[in-house]
Amino acid sequence: MEIKLIVFLPLLAALIAGLGQRYIGAKAAKIVTTGALFASCALSWPLFVYFLSLGDLSLNDSASRTMIVPVLDWVKSGDLVFNWELRVDALTAVMLVVVTTVSSLVHLYSWGYMDEDPDQPRFFAYLSLFTFAMLMLVTANNLVQMFFGWEGVGLASYLLIGFWYKKPSANAAAIKAFVVNRVGDLGFMLGIFGVFWLFGTVSIPEILTAAPDKVGSSVGFLGYRVDTMSLLCCLLFIGAMGKSAQLGLHTWLPDAMEGPTPVSALIHAATMVTAGVFMVCRLSPLFETSQFALNVVTIVGATTALFAATVGLVQNDIKRVIAYSTCSQLGYMFFAAGTGAYGAAMFHLFTHAFFKALLFLGAGSVIHAMHHEQDMRYYGGLRKHIPITFWAMMAGTLAITGVGIVGLGGFAGFYSKDAIIEATFAATGPWHMYAFAIGVFAALLTSFYSWRLIFLTFFGKPRWEQSEHIQHAVHDAHGHDDHGHDAHGHHESHDGTAGYHPHESPWSMLVPLAVLTLGAVFAGFVFHNGFIEAEEGATFWVNSTLAFNAHLMHEMHLVPMWVKLASTVAMLVGLFTAWMMYIRSNDAPARLAANFQPLYKFLLNKWYFDELYNLIFVRPAFWIGRQFWKIGDEGIIDRFGPNGSAWVVQQGSRFAVRMQSGYLYTYALVMLLGLVAAISWFMVQAR
Repeated sequence: MEIKLIVFLPLLAALIAGLGQRYIGAKAAKIVTTGALFASCALSWPLFVYFLSLGDLSLNDSASRTMIVPVLDWVKSGDLVFNWELRVDALTAVMLVVVTTVSSLVHLYSWGYMDEDPDQPRFFAYLSLFTFAMLMLVTANNLVQMFFGWEGVGLASYLLIGFWYKKPSANAAAIKAFVVNRVGDLGFMLGIFGVFWLFGTVSIPEILTAAPDKVGSSVGFLGYRVDTMSLLCCLLFIGAMGKSAQLGLHTWLPDAMEGPTPVSALIHAATMVTAGVFMVCRLSPLFETSQFALNVVTIVGATTALFAATVGLVQNDIKRVIAYSTCSQLGYMFFAAGTGAYGAAMFHLFTHAFFKALLFLGAGSVIHAMHHEQDMRYYGGLRKHIPITFWAMMAGTLAITGVGIVGLGGFAGFYSKDAIIEATFAATGPWHMYAFAIGVFAALLTSFYSWRLIFLTFFGKPRWEQSEHIQHAVHDAHGHDDHGHDAHGHHESHDGTAGYHPHESPWSMLVPLAVLTLGAVFAGFVFHNGFIEAEEGATFWVNSTLAFNAHLMHEMHLVPMWVKLASTVAMLVGLFTAWMMYIRSNDAPARLAANFQPLYKFLLNKWYFDELYNLIFVRPAFWIGRQFWKIGDEGIIDRFGPNGSAWVVQQGSRFAVRMQSGYLYTYALVMLLGLVAAISWFMVQAR
């Protein structure tokens, strides 16, 4: 019963808030949705602890490691038979705590962040719907149910990214996310069709059990004979590339920042972008049957990590820096899975949820303090004005950059990201050294752009007087009190420019930051044994469908010391470089950009992917659309269809009007002519 409550409470809350908002009001809608999410979260953690405790038991122990909860009979059509049922195992338990914990905190955070928005019930309903769709995805026991949740998070992301629908850029970003994900979803659908064709079922356990027997088979595809398992796994991975924003299908993710900041935190930390990683790990026994598919996952993941980290170096929008950071960290998870380190991939997904949600919500607190200014060039010196937000973001930065000491411990990312780097070095795949080198270099870049964000935002001299956006916001504030403060508590000086004072966020925004800070600091230390340290025979992942490689997890601890220190050294180099450029010598970034202008523009324009896609896909699509519109629709269909029919009727009516003279002799003449014509026709036929 508690499993059904975990999944369906967010749906019930979304329906109440969304359909009943006119009757219950904004406050009740927020209470219902937030309360439902905290209830789901409270029920999820005992399940996670239960499965974690099973990792200490032997394989022969009779304790149940998988729970199947039937919901209803769903489809019976010929050979296609499957039910709607909820599968909960160790892998699901991890995702349940990640999704419900982050989502509940995002709901609470939104109380403060969206306080002035007039459409709050709709926003909270969308958040809860988003959470329900993701819970449906992670509890799926068959591929069709997984696809239902898959499309559900796509729909919810479209609604949330375009929540401020009166803003053209938000509408464009929502459409872009929807369209790009449809490309990936096409691959996922073809993969599901192919799996059903090959295995005769969409049941995930049955597919994974039968997968080894299909190794070596081939199938005709696009005129070629290809390995069946490689084809199916690559098609499924295309779906993962779309949802998890991997290179080629990544372009929607930065634009998704047009939505409210709580949406960014939920998408990037716990829901949509983690769906692809979860799917690959859930189907890992299937991917293990194809080394080619694993190589594709490794190459795409590693290249994405490099691409996103390089672009993040030069971004000025605080949310876009963190967005590209998400894209890069997802690349880490994928190349870990591609090299067989599925446990490390899921561990990084788990820790990443805490520190990435912390960074996004911390950025939202900064934006809230700065009158929704998002350009870091207009920040500076904020640590004294918003100290709680500063220390929270410091914890998130220490976690994502992997600060720690080998042999002693560190922040969350120190355990999970270092585990990936060490595992890729210890792996035996053909592309493992490529992934290892990229992982270390991306760690250096991650450290640089993360500390760059901290230094530009919280250190140095205040630069917000230069922001026209902030000054206009101050001047447009809703009145001032007798002490010269506006409605938000900002003091305005006599000149109207130099008197702005940023303010700390309300408690509803600070409490989630405090909770996530605990996760960013302690999640790696507390849970690393369960995720990656367990030996074969007593592992957290038994019966979870995860292809846990206990041998690889053992070998990663035997790598040379220089490998273990590589990411730490990279982190220190990135930190030192950022300090030199943004604290020691403030003019260094401008000089560097001027000296390497082509490279700077290349990175600033995100490797020109948007321009390339616009040239190859968007402009031709619009041209084709215009041809169908102007020539096909207006020139042919309308001309000879409704417009042509209307012209014929019009001309006929004009002729009929002329014939209706009102004179009797005219009608008699017409009748006579008609009679003569009829007699003539009969005489001709009689011959």
